Amino acid sequence: MIVKEYRVILPMTVEEYQVGQLYSVAEASKGETGGGDGVQVLVNEPFDQRTYKPDRPLLKGDPRFTTGQYTHKYYHLAHKVPGFVRAVAPEGAFVFNEYAWNAYPYCRTIITNNYMAEKFSVTIESLHVDSLVSIENAHQLSPEKWAEVEVIYIDIGDISPSDKDYNPSEDPTNFRSVKTGRGPLKPKWWENGYEGPIMCAYKLVSCEFKMWGNARTCKKIDSTARKTIVCK
Repeated sequence: MIVKEYRVILPMTVEEYQVGQLYSVAEASKGETGGGDGVQVLVNEPFDQRTYKPDRPLLKGDPRFTTGQYTHKYYHLAHKVPGFVRAVAPEGAFVFNEYAWNAYPYCRTIITNNYMAEKFSVTIESLHVDSLVSIENAHQLSPEKWAEVEVIYIDIGDISPSDKDYNPSEDPTNFRSVKTGRGPLKPKWWENGYEGPIMCAYKLVSCEFKMWGNARTCKKIDSTARKTIVCK
């Protein structure tokens, strides 16, 4: 299993981030739908300790995160691979499940595949905190497990226009908000005179792939997760 914690520093409040997150999820779902592929929402209901209960307590049973919104989605990806691959691949290989418990400012998302079953899973646990103070072991892992986690800081003011997901209209290094006066951002913007609100998203990504070539696959998933965190 590969486990990494991404720390994303953002020029906004936790409340503002929640609004932006809802918009981003809707836009991402819309962008991925079409041509036979896309996102299928199966369940979108409130959860508590009796209904749609999480696989395990959120953030070690923190009482702040015992209720929220639960979603179960299918991601249909068959048309994103070559036709000859679809012809020989087993049914269900290109349909992924996403289970999410959103008890904002804490969220847990689990991605699985029915064909690979217990051999594959990606878990993303996100904690959103006002202020720039670095919290060590924000997700309260055991000392032994935390010692194995690689921490990566993501600077949204230092992105590459060469990335295939790059969108000039969404580039924080060029954008200035008329409403808030924030931006544009430069590398290490929080260390260079920024005086507005600030927050940090702690995203713990765990990838397990118990099949041949698992290390290479987990690295690709890790790379995709990093791009998604920055670009979506």
